[in-house]
Amino acid sequence: MFRKVLVANRGEIAVRVLRALRERRIPSVAVYSDADRKSLAVQLADEAAYLGPSPSSESYLRIDKLLAAARAHGADAIHPGYGFLSENAEFAAACADAGITFIGPSAASIRALGSKTAARQLALSVGAPVVPGTDAAITDLAEAKRIASRIGYPVMIKAAAGGGGKGMRVVENESSLEAALRDASSEAERSFKSAEVYLEKALIHPRHVEIQLLGDHHGHLIHLGERECSLQRRHQKVIEESPSPLSALDPTLRHRMGAAAIKIAQAAGYSNAGTAEFLVDADRNFYFLEMNTRLQVEHPVTELVTSLDLVHLQLDLAAGAVLPLQQDDIRWTGHAIECRLYAEDPANNFFPSPGVIERLELPSGPGVRLDSGVYEGWNVPLDYDPLLAKLAVWAPDRLTAIARLERALSETVILGIRNNIHFFRQLLADPAVLAGDLHTTFLNTFKYQDPPPPEGDALAAALAAYRPKAAPLPPSRRSAWRNA
Repeated sequence: MFRKVLVANRGEIAVRVLRALRERRIPSVAVYSDADRKSLAVQLADEAAYLGPSPSSESYLRIDKLLAAARAHGADAIHPGYGFLSENAEFAAACADAGITFIGPSAASIRALGSKTAARQLALSVGAPVVPGTDAAITDLAEAKRIASRIGYPVMIKAAAGGGGKGMRVVENESSLEAALRDASSEAERSFKSAEVYLEKALIHPRHVEIQLLGDHHGHLIHLGERECSLQRRHQKVIEESPSPLSALDPTLRHRMGAAAIKIAQAAGYSNAGTAEFLVDADRNFYFLEMNTRLQVEHPVTELVTSLDLVHLQLDLAAGAVLPLQQDDIRWTGHAIECRLYAEDPANNFFPSPGVIERLELPSGPGVRLDSGVYEGWNVPLDYDPLLAKLAVWAPDRLTAIARLERALSETVILGIRNNIHFFRQLLADPAVLAGDLHTTFLNTFKYQDPPPPEGDALAAALAAYRPKAAPLPPSRRSAWRNA
Protein backbone atom coordinates (compact mmCIF):
# COMPACT_ATOMS: atom_id res chain seq x y z
CA MET A 1 0.00 0.00 0.00
CA PHE A 2 1.04 3.64 -0.29
CA ARG A 3 3.38 5.48 2.08
CA LYS A 4 1.36 8.69 1.88
CA VAL A 5 -1.53 9.96 -0.27
CA LEU A 6 -2.18 13.53 -1.36
CA VAL A 7 -5.86 14.39 -1.88
CA ALA A 8 -6.04 16.79 -4.83
CA ASN A 9 -9.47 18.20 -4.05
CA ARG A 10 -11.54 20.09 -1.49
CA GLY A 11 -14.92 20.02 0.26
CA GLU A 12 -16.88 16.91 1.13
CA ILE A 13 -15.09 14.60 -1.33
CA ALA A 14 -11.69 15.50 0.16
CA VAL A 15 -13.09 14.76 3.62
CA ARG A 16 -14.52 11.45 2.38
CA VAL A 17 -11.17 10.31 0.99
CA LEU A 18 -9.21 11.53 4.02
CA ARG A 19 -11.44 9.49 6.33
CA ALA A 20 -10.84 6.38 4.24
CA LEU A 21 -7.10 6.97 4.44
CA ARG A 22 -7.32 7.33 8.23
CA GLU A 23 -9.17 4.00 8.38
CA ARG A 24 -6.38 2.40 6.38
CA ARG A 25 -3.75 4.10 8.55
CA ILE A 26 -2.25 5.76 5.48
CA PRO A 27 -0.78 9.22 6.16
CA SER A 28 -2.57 11.96 4.22
CA VAL A 29 -1.87 15.36 2.71
CA ALA A 30 -4.64 17.89 2.07
CA VAL A 31 -4.20 20.79 -0.32
CA TYR A 32 -5.80 24.18 0.08
CA SER A 33 -6.18 27.61 -1.48
CA ASP A 34 -6.56 30.95 0.29
CA ALA A 35 -10.32 30.38 0.61
CA ASP A 36 -9.82 26.95 2.19
CA ARG A 37 -7.14 27.66 4.80
CA LYS A 38 -9.51 26.68 7.63
CA SER A 39 -11.42 23.99 5.77
CA LEU A 40 -12.53 20.77 7.41
CA ALA A 41 -10.33 18.79 5.01
CA VAL A 42 -7.23 20.71 6.11
CA GLN A 43 -8.07 20.04 9.75
CA LEU A 44 -8.59 16.30 9.23
CA ALA A 45 -5.46 15.64 7.18
CA ASP A 46 -2.12 14.69 8.73
CA GLU A 47 -0.40 17.38 6.67
CA ALA A 48 -1.53 20.24 4.45
CA ALA A 49 0.02 21.96 1.42
CA TYR A 50 -0.79 25.47 0.28
CA LEU A 51 -1.51 25.76 -3.46
CA GLY A 52 -2.14 29.46 -3.99
CA PRO A 53 -4.91 32.03 -4.51
CA SER A 54 -8.58 31.05 -4.36
CA PRO A 55 -9.37 30.82 -8.11
CA SER A 56 -9.14 27.15 -9.07
CA SER A 57 -7.07 28.09 -12.13
CA GLU A 58 -4.38 29.23 -9.72
CA SER A 59 -4.70 26.40 -7.21
CA TYR A 60 -6.68 23.17 -7.63
CA LEU A 61 -6.21 23.08 -11.42
CA ARG A 62 -2.44 23.58 -11.32
CA ILE A 63 -0.78 20.24 -12.12
CA ASP A 64 2.67 21.63 -11.40
CA LYS A 65 1.70 22.83 -7.92
CA LEU A 66 -0.01 19.54 -7.03
CA LEU A 67 2.99 17.47 -8.09
CA ALA A 68 5.35 19.82 -6.27
CA ALA A 69 3.23 19.43 -3.11
CA ALA A 70 3.29 15.64 -3.45
CA ARG A 71 7.05 15.60 -3.81
CA ALA A 72 7.60 18.05 -0.96
CA HIS A 73 5.48 15.96 1.41
CA GLY A 74 6.71 12.57 0.25
CA ALA A 75 3.37 11.40 -1.15
CA ASP A 76 3.66 8.46 -3.54
CA ALA A 77 0.00 8.55 -4.62
CA ILE A 78 -2.65 11.17 -5.47
CA HIS A 79 -6.42 10.77 -5.17
CA PRO A 80 -8.14 13.33 -7.43
CA GLY A 81 -11.68 13.04 -6.02
CA TYR A 82 -14.18 14.30 -8.59
CA GLY A 83 -14.26 17.52 -10.59
CA PHE A 84 -11.14 19.65 -11.02
CA LEU A 85 -8.43 17.37 -12.55
CA SER A 86 -10.07 14.02 -11.81
CA GLU A 87 -10.70 13.27 -15.50
CA ASN A 88 -7.67 15.05 -16.89
CA ALA A 89 -5.47 12.68 -18.90
CA GLU A 90 -2.52 15.08 -18.72
CA PHE A 91 -2.67 15.03 -14.94
CA ALA A 92 -2.77 11.22 -14.85
CA ALA A 93 0.16 11.08 -17.30
CA ALA A 94 2.15 13.67 -15.32
CA CYS A 95 1.66 11.62 -12.14
CA ALA A 96 2.96 8.52 -13.91
CA ASP A 97 5.96 10.42 -15.28
CA ALA A 98 6.74 11.62 -11.75
CA GLY A 99 6.55 8.11 -10.32
CA ILE A 100 3.37 8.96 -8.38
CA THR A 101 0.36 6.65 -8.53
CA PHE A 102 -2.80 8.28 -9.84
CA ILE A 103 -5.70 6.67 -7.96
CA GLY A 104 -7.93 6.26 -10.96
CA PRO A 105 -7.75 4.92 -14.51
CA SER A 106 -4.74 5.27 -16.78
CA ALA A 107 -4.17 8.34 -18.92
CA ALA A 108 -4.84 6.18 -22.00
CA SER A 109 -8.25 5.10 -20.66
CA ILE A 110 -9.16 8.67 -19.77
CA ARG A 111 -8.25 9.80 -23.29
CA ALA A 112 -10.28 6.98 -24.84
CA LEU A 113 -13.37 7.81 -22.78
CA GLY A 114 -12.89 11.43 -21.71
CA SER A 115 -14.04 12.84 -25.03
CA LYS A 116 -17.73 12.11 -25.48
CA THR A 117 -17.31 11.71 -29.22
CA ALA A 118 -14.44 9.23 -28.76
CA ALA A 119 -16.50 7.36 -26.16
CA ARG A 120 -19.44 7.16 -28.59
CA GLN A 121 -17.16 5.68 -31.23
CA LEU A 122 -15.85 3.14 -28.74
CA ALA A 123 -19.39 2.20 -27.69
CA LEU A 124 -20.40 1.71 -31.31
CA SER A 125 -17.36 -0.48 -31.91
CA VAL A 126 -18.52 -2.98 -29.26
CA GLY A 127 -22.17 -2.88 -30.31
CA ALA A 128 -23.49 -0.78 -27.43
CA PRO A 129 -26.53 1.36 -28.30
CA VAL A 130 -25.96 5.11 -28.50
CA VAL A 131 -28.31 8.05 -28.98
CA PRO A 132 -28.47 8.94 -32.70
CA GLY A 133 -26.08 11.79 -33.43
CA THR A 134 -22.58 12.65 -34.56
CA ASP A 135 -19.54 10.51 -33.82
CA ALA A 136 -17.13 13.43 -34.16
CA ALA A 137 -17.09 17.13 -33.34
CA ILE A 138 -19.18 19.48 -35.47
CA THR A 139 -16.97 21.52 -37.81
CA ASP A 140 -19.38 24.21 -39.03
CA LEU A 141 -23.00 25.40 -39.10
CA ALA A 142 -23.79 23.80 -42.46
CA GLU A 143 -22.77 20.39 -41.13
CA ALA A 144 -24.82 20.92 -37.99
CA LYS A 145 -27.91 21.83 -40.03
CA ARG A 146 -27.50 18.83 -42.27
CA ILE A 147 -27.13 16.37 -39.37
CA ALA A 148 -29.93 17.93 -37.29
CA SER A 149 -32.25 17.68 -40.28
CA ARG A 150 -31.33 14.01 -40.72
CA ILE A 151 -31.85 12.91 -37.10
CA GLY A 152 -34.78 15.28 -36.52
CA TYR A 153 -35.47 18.07 -34.05
CA PRO A 154 -35.25 18.59 -31.13
CA VAL A 155 -31.49 18.03 -30.94
CA MET A 156 -28.99 18.43 -28.12
CA ILE A 157 -25.68 20.23 -28.53
CA LYS A 158 -23.06 18.91 -26.10
CA ALA A 159 -19.47 19.75 -25.24
CA ALA A 160 -17.17 16.95 -26.37
CA ALA A 161 -14.66 17.48 -23.55
CA GLY A 162 -16.78 17.74 -20.41
CA GLY A 163 -20.13 17.48 -18.68
CA GLY A 164 -22.13 18.91 -15.81
CA GLY A 165 -24.44 20.78 -18.18
CA LYS A 166 -21.65 23.06 -19.45
CA GLY A 167 -21.65 23.62 -23.20
CA MET A 168 -25.07 22.01 -23.52
CA ARG A 169 -28.10 23.40 -25.37
CA VAL A 170 -31.45 21.96 -26.49
CA VAL A 171 -32.43 23.17 -29.97
CA GLU A 172 -36.07 22.93 -31.01
CA ASN A 173 -35.75 24.08 -34.63
CA GLU A 174 -33.26 25.16 -37.30
CA SER A 175 -33.77 28.87 -36.67
CA SER A 176 -32.32 28.45 -33.16
CA LEU A 177 -29.39 26.28 -34.18
CA GLU A 178 -26.79 28.92 -35.07
CA ALA A 179 -27.06 30.87 -31.81
CA ALA A 180 -27.18 27.69 -29.72
CA LEU A 181 -24.11 26.29 -31.49
CA ARG A 182 -22.19 29.51 -30.91
CA ASP A 183 -23.17 29.75 -27.24
CA ALA A 184 -22.46 26.08 -26.52
CA SER A 185 -19.03 26.23 -28.17
CA SER A 186 -18.13 29.39 -26.27
CA GLU A 187 -19.19 27.92 -22.94
CA ALA A 188 -17.33 24.68 -23.70
CA GLU A 189 -14.16 26.64 -24.42
CA ARG A 190 -14.46 28.56 -21.14
CA SER A 191 -15.23 25.45 -19.09
CA PHE A 192 -13.01 22.80 -20.65
CA LYS A 193 -10.46 24.68 -22.81
CA SER A 194 -12.00 22.95 -25.83
CA ALA A 195 -14.71 24.46 -28.03
CA GLU A 196 -15.57 21.11 -29.64
CA VAL A 197 -19.26 20.18 -29.55
CA TYR A 198 -21.35 17.43 -31.09
CA LEU A 199 -25.03 16.75 -31.79
CA GLU A 200 -27.40 14.16 -30.39
CA LYS A 201 -31.07 13.50 -30.86
CA ALA A 202 -32.89 14.96 -27.84
CA LEU A 203 -34.97 12.19 -26.32
CA ILE A 204 -38.34 13.23 -24.91
CA HIS A 205 -38.58 12.77 -21.12
CA PRO A 206 -35.82 10.16 -20.83
CA ARG A 207 -34.56 8.69 -17.59
CA HIS A 208 -30.90 8.99 -16.63
CA VAL A 209 -29.58 5.69 -15.28
CA GLU A 210 -25.92 4.91 -14.67
CA ILE A 211 -23.85 1.82 -13.93
CA GLN A 212 -21.02 1.75 -11.39
CA LEU A 213 -17.95 -0.16 -12.61
CA LEU A 214 -14.84 -1.49 -10.89
CA GLY A 215 -11.77 -2.89 -12.64
CA ASP A 216 -8.27 -4.00 -11.73
CA HIS A 217 -4.97 -3.90 -13.60
CA HIS A 218 -5.33 -7.60 -14.42
CA GLY A 219 -8.25 -7.34 -16.83
CA HIS A 220 -11.11 -8.04 -14.42
CA LEU A 221 -14.20 -5.82 -14.57
CA ILE A 222 -17.51 -5.98 -12.73
CA HIS A 223 -20.50 -3.71 -12.26
CA LEU A 224 -22.13 -2.78 -8.95
CA GLY A 225 -25.58 -2.10 -10.31
CA GLU A 226 -27.41 1.04 -11.29
CA ARG A 227 -28.23 4.47 -9.91
CA GLU A 228 -31.26 6.48 -11.00
CA CYS A 229 -30.22 10.11 -11.52
CA SER A 230 -33.18 11.49 -13.47
CA LEU A 231 -34.04 14.34 -11.11
CA GLN A 232 -31.79 17.07 -12.51
CA ARG A 233 -31.69 20.83 -12.65
CA ARG A 234 -29.80 22.43 -15.53
CA HIS A 235 -28.38 18.98 -16.34
CA GLN A 236 -26.97 18.70 -12.80
CA LYS A 237 -28.20 15.81 -10.66
CA VAL A 238 -29.95 16.77 -7.43
CA ILE A 239 -31.31 13.42 -6.17
CA GLU A 240 -29.88 9.95 -6.85
CA GLU A 241 -31.10 6.55 -5.78
CA SER A 242 -30.34 2.86 -6.07
CA PRO A 243 -31.86 0.71 -7.33
CA SER A 244 -33.74 2.51 -10.08
CA PRO A 245 -37.53 2.25 -9.85
CA LEU A 246 -37.24 0.74 -13.33
CA SER A 247 -35.70 -2.41 -11.86
CA ALA A 248 -39.07 -3.39 -10.45
CA LEU A 249 -40.60 -3.02 -13.93
CA ASP A 250 -37.78 -4.75 -15.82
CA PRO A 251 -35.57 -6.97 -13.63
CA THR A 252 -33.22 -7.70 -16.55
CA LEU A 253 -32.43 -4.03 -17.24
CA ARG A 254 -29.62 -3.83 -14.66
CA HIS A 255 -27.78 -6.80 -16.11
CA ARG A 256 -28.22 -5.75 -19.74
CA MET A 257 -26.93 -2.27 -19.02
CA GLY A 258 -24.16 -3.68 -16.85
CA ALA A 259 -23.00 -5.97 -19.66
CA ALA A 260 -22.93 -3.05 -22.12
CA ALA A 261 -20.99 -0.89 -19.65
CA ILE A 262 -18.40 -3.61 -19.08
CA LYS A 263 -17.88 -4.08 -22.84
CA ILE A 264 -17.20 -0.37 -23.29
CA ALA A 265 -14.80 -0.26 -20.32
CA GLN A 266 -12.97 -3.39 -21.48
CA ALA A 267 -12.44 -1.85 -24.91
CA ALA A 268 -10.72 1.10 -23.19
CA GLY A 269 -8.55 -1.10 -20.96
CA TYR A 270 -10.25 0.43 -17.94
CA SER A 271 -9.19 0.00 -14.31
CA ASN A 272 -10.30 1.46 -10.96
CA ALA A 273 -13.75 3.03 -10.38
CA GLY A 274 -15.81 4.52 -13.18
CA THR A 275 -19.40 5.06 -14.24
CA ALA A 276 -21.14 4.45 -17.55
CA GLU A 277 -24.14 6.74 -18.00
CA PHE A 278 -27.20 5.86 -20.06
CA LEU A 279 -30.48 7.43 -21.15
CA VAL A 280 -33.57 5.20 -21.02
CA ASP A 281 -36.63 5.99 -23.13
CA ALA A 282 -40.31 5.34 -22.41
CA ASP A 283 -40.05 1.84 -23.92
CA ARG A 284 -37.09 1.05 -21.63
CA ASN A 285 -34.61 1.08 -24.48
CA PHE A 286 -31.26 2.31 -23.18
CA TYR A 287 -28.56 4.34 -24.94
CA PHE A 288 -24.96 4.92 -23.87
CA LEU A 289 -24.38 8.57 -23.02
CA GLU A 290 -20.86 8.93 -21.62
CA MET A 291 -18.30 7.47 -19.25
CA ASN A 292 -17.19 9.27 -16.10
CA THR A 293 -13.63 8.14 -15.45
CA ARG A 294 -13.65 8.87 -11.72
CA LEU A 295 -15.53 8.40 -8.48
CA GLN A 296 -19.04 9.84 -8.75
CA VAL A 297 -20.62 12.36 -6.40
CA GLU A 298 -23.46 9.89 -5.84
CA HIS A 299 -21.32 6.86 -4.96
CA PRO A 300 -22.76 6.62 -1.38
CA VAL A 301 -26.04 5.13 -2.59
CA THR A 302 -24.17 2.28 -4.27
CA GLU A 303 -22.15 1.74 -1.10
CA LEU A 304 -25.31 1.59 0.98
CA VAL A 305 -27.05 -1.07 -1.11
CA THR A 306 -23.93 -3.21 -1.76
CA SER A 307 -22.17 -2.75 1.63
CA LEU A 308 -18.92 -2.03 -0.28
CA ASP A 309 -16.53 0.86 0.31
CA LEU A 310 -15.59 2.27 -3.09
CA VAL A 311 -12.73 4.45 -1.84
CA HIS A 312 -11.09 1.54 -0.04
CA LEU A 313 -11.45 -0.51 -3.21
CA GLN A 314 -9.99 2.35 -5.26
CA LEU A 315 -6.90 2.33 -3.04
CA ASP A 316 -6.45 -1.43 -3.35
CA LEU A 317 -6.92 -1.44 -7.12
CA ALA A 318 -4.55 1.49 -7.65
CA ALA A 319 -1.93 -0.38 -5.60
CA GLY A 320 -2.18 -3.33 -8.01
CA ALA A 321 -4.45 -5.68 -6.08
CA VAL A 322 -6.60 -8.20 -7.89
CA LEU A 323 -10.30 -7.31 -7.77
CA PRO A 324 -11.51 -9.24 -4.69
CA LEU A 325 -15.01 -9.74 -6.09
CA GLN A 326 -16.61 -11.50 -9.02
CA GLN A 327 -19.88 -10.45 -10.59
CA ASP A 328 -21.83 -13.21 -8.87
CA ASP A 329 -20.58 -11.98 -5.48
CA ILE A 330 -22.47 -8.69 -5.75
CA ARG A 331 -25.73 -8.47 -3.83
CA TRP A 332 -28.10 -5.51 -3.65
CA THR A 333 -30.10 -5.04 -0.47
CA GLY A 334 -32.81 -2.49 0.26
CA HIS A 335 -33.00 1.01 -1.19
CA ALA A 336 -30.77 4.09 -0.84
CA ILE A 337 -31.48 7.68 -1.84
CA GLU A 338 -29.29 10.80 -1.66
CA CYS A 339 -29.81 14.53 -2.00
CA ARG A 340 -27.16 17.23 -2.43
CA LEU A 341 -27.32 20.03 0.11
CA TYR A 342 -26.23 23.29 -1.51
CA ALA A 343 -25.66 26.84 -0.37
CA GLU A 344 -28.17 28.25 -2.85
CA ASP A 345 -31.48 30.10 -2.92
CA PRO A 346 -34.28 28.04 -4.51
CA ALA A 347 -36.57 31.08 -4.45
CA ASN A 348 -34.06 33.09 -6.48
CA ASN A 349 -33.40 30.68 -9.34
CA PHE A 350 -31.03 28.68 -7.12
CA PHE A 351 -28.50 31.50 -7.01
CA PRO A 352 -25.40 30.64 -4.91
CA SER A 353 -25.55 31.76 -1.27
CA PRO A 354 -22.02 32.16 0.09
CA GLY A 355 -21.42 33.31 3.64
CA VAL A 356 -20.90 32.11 7.20
CA ILE A 357 -22.78 29.08 8.51
CA GLU A 358 -23.98 30.55 11.80
CA ARG A 359 -25.75 27.45 13.04
CA LEU A 360 -25.53 23.84 11.91
CA GLU A 361 -27.53 20.90 13.22
CA LEU A 362 -27.06 17.59 11.45
CA PRO A 363 -29.38 14.57 11.31
CA SER A 364 -28.68 11.12 12.72
CA GLY A 365 -30.54 7.93 13.48
CA PRO A 366 -30.93 4.56 11.79
CA GLY A 367 -29.91 4.39 8.15
CA VAL A 368 -28.68 8.00 7.88
CA ARG A 369 -25.34 8.95 6.30
CA LEU A 370 -23.98 12.47 5.87
CA ASP A 371 -20.88 13.23 3.78
CA SER A 372 -20.08 16.82 4.74
CA GLY A 373 -17.29 19.27 4.09
CA VAL A 374 -18.46 22.10 6.36
CA TYR A 375 -18.87 23.01 10.02
CA GLU A 376 -20.58 25.67 12.13
CA GLY A 377 -18.65 28.89 11.63
CA TRP A 378 -17.33 27.92 8.20
CA ASN A 379 -17.41 30.66 5.57
CA VAL A 380 -18.78 29.13 2.37
CA PRO A 381 -16.68 30.71 -0.42
CA LEU A 382 -18.05 32.01 -3.70
CA ASP A 383 -15.06 30.64 -5.60
CA TYR A 384 -16.27 27.04 -5.95
CA ASP A 385 -19.34 24.87 -6.42
CA PRO A 386 -21.56 25.58 -3.36
CA LEU A 387 -22.07 21.91 -2.41
CA LEU A 388 -22.13 21.66 1.38
CA ALA A 389 -22.90 18.00 2.00
CA LYS A 390 -24.60 14.90 0.68
CA LEU A 391 -27.38 13.41 2.77
CA ALA A 392 -28.03 9.74 2.01
CA VAL A 393 -30.26 7.18 3.69
CA TRP A 394 -30.88 3.43 3.46
CA ALA A 395 -34.11 1.55 4.16
CA PRO A 396 -35.57 -1.83 3.25
CA ASP A 397 -37.74 -0.37 0.46
CA ARG A 398 -38.05 2.80 -1.62
CA LEU A 399 -40.99 4.49 0.10
CA THR A 400 -39.47 3.91 3.52
CA ALA A 401 -36.18 5.36 2.24
CA ILE A 402 -37.97 8.47 0.98
CA ALA A 403 -39.74 8.88 4.33
CA ARG A 404 -36.42 8.46 6.13
CA LEU A 405 -34.74 11.07 3.94
CA GLU A 406 -37.58 13.52 4.59
CA ARG A 407 -37.24 12.87 8.32
CA ALA A 408 -33.48 13.46 8.17
CA LEU A 409 -34.02 16.71 6.25
CA SER A 410 -36.50 17.84 8.91
CA GLU A 411 -33.73 17.45 11.51
CA THR A 412 -31.19 19.44 9.47
CA VAL A 413 -30.68 23.10 10.35
CA ILE A 414 -28.42 25.44 8.38
CA LEU A 415 -28.63 29.11 9.39
CA GLY A 416 -26.73 32.10 8.03
CA ILE A 417 -26.95 31.11 4.36
CA ARG A 418 -29.78 30.15 2.04
CA ASN A 419 -30.01 26.44 1.27
CA ASN A 420 -32.17 23.88 -0.52
CA ILE A 421 -33.47 21.82 2.42
CA HIS A 422 -37.09 22.94 1.98
CA PHE A 423 -36.84 22.40 -1.77
CA PHE A 424 -36.02 18.73 -1.20
CA ARG A 425 -38.77 18.29 1.39
CA GLN A 426 -41.32 19.54 -1.12
CA LEU A 427 -39.85 17.51 -3.97
CA LEU A 428 -39.92 14.26 -1.99
CA ALA A 429 -43.63 14.80 -1.28
CA ASP A 430 -44.52 15.10 -4.97
CA PRO A 431 -46.85 12.24 -6.04
CA ALA A 432 -44.84 11.54 -9.21
CA VAL A 433 -41.59 11.29 -7.25
CA LEU A 434 -43.23 8.96 -4.75
CA ALA A 435 -44.48 6.82 -7.64
CA GLY A 436 -41.02 6.73 -9.27
CA ASP A 437 -42.35 8.44 -12.41
CA LEU A 438 -39.12 10.33 -13.15
CA HIS A 439 -37.42 11.93 -16.13
CA THR A 440 -34.60 14.39 -16.76
CA THR A 441 -36.88 17.38 -17.42
CA PHE A 442 -39.15 16.78 -14.41
CA LEU A 443 -37.81 19.79 -12.49
CA ASN A 444 -38.50 22.13 -15.42
CA THR A 445 -42.15 22.20 -14.37
CA PHE A 446 -41.86 21.50 -10.65
CA LYS A 447 -43.22 24.46 -8.68
CA TYR A 448 -41.28 25.26 -5.52
CA GLN A 449 -42.96 27.32 -2.82
CA ASP A 450 -40.56 29.15 -0.51
CA PRO A 451 -41.69 28.71 3.13
CA PRO A 452 -42.71 31.89 4.96
CA PRO A 453 -40.05 33.43 7.21
CA PRO A 454 -40.43 32.74 10.97
CA GLU A 455 -42.52 35.27 12.79
CA GLY A 456 -41.08 37.51 15.48
CA ASP A 457 -41.49 35.17 18.47
CA ALA A 458 -40.17 32.12 16.63
CA LEU A 459 -37.20 34.06 15.26
CA ALA A 460 -36.39 35.48 18.69
CA ALA A 461 -36.49 32.00 20.21
CA ALA A 462 -34.16 30.66 17.53
CA LEU A 463 -31.69 33.47 18.08
CA ALA A 464 -31.85 33.05 21.85
CA ALA A 465 -31.03 29.34 21.50
CA TYR A 466 -28.05 30.07 19.28
CA ARG A 467 -24.71 29.66 21.03
CA PRO A 468 -21.77 30.39 18.71
CA LYS A 469 -18.96 27.87 18.76
CA ALA A 470 -15.31 28.76 18.63
CA ALA A 471 -14.00 28.49 15.08
CA PRO A 472 -11.47 25.67 14.56
CA LEU A 473 -7.86 26.67 14.65
CA PRO A 474 -6.12 27.22 11.32
CA PRO A 475 -3.69 24.50 10.21
CA SER A 476 -0.60 26.34 11.42
CA ARG A 477 -1.92 26.26 15.00
CA ARG A 478 -3.33 22.75 15.13
CA SER A 479 -1.94 20.34 17.64
CA ALA A 480 -0.34 17.15 16.33
CA TRP A 481 -2.54 15.22 18.79
CA ARG A 482 -5.19 13.05 17.18
CA ASN A 483 -8.32 11.53 18.69
CA ALA A 484 -8.06 7.86 17.73
